[in-house]
Amino acid sequence: MTLIKLSSREITLLEKVVTTTPDARQLKRAQALLWLSKGESAEEVARRLLVTRQTVYNWVGRFEARAGLTLENRLADGERTGRPPTALEIIDPLINDVIERDPREFGYRSTIWTAPLLQKYLEGEHQIVICVKSVRLALDRLRIAWKRPRHQLALRAENWRQAKGGSNAASGPTRAQPY
Repeated sequence: MTLIKLSSREITLLEKVVTTTPDARQLKRAQALLWLSKGESAEEVARRLLVTRQTVYNWVGRFEARAGLTLENRLADGERTGRPPTALEIIDPLINDVIERDPREFGYRSTIWTAPLLQKYLEGEHQIVICVKSVRLALDRLRIAWKRPRHQLALRAENWRQAKGGSNAASGPTRAQPY
């Protein structure tokens, strides 16, 4: 029993995807659909592609459910579950509002904001518990970049070592003079 029936147009488009796509996931799905349409079992296709049989069934179901869409959309990933990115919309404006102000105004013993200090500020002032990585990503999104101040010592003369009485390599040890 064939798991999926494909039209000749769909077969042609899937074969084109197999030969041209740079996306490995789309390639696997297209290959699976082509093999299944030729009568191979879901178990055999799953073994060949190193996925579970249920994954193959999911691909077929998603492909058939998206019949009115383009081929790329029919082969696209399904919706992913997981924790929603809640900090994205919340912390960006809060960081943007405070970044130009002096941290000492808020009782911190620092003259510049750092990612860990911003994390501490968001937790203390706004009760938002996030990781330092989220703060750094927010700083990147806001295009805020800074470097810690680098202290520069007084500039020395180019030949300052020579002034010390021959302590540089050029004046190295002298050869003993014969008597």
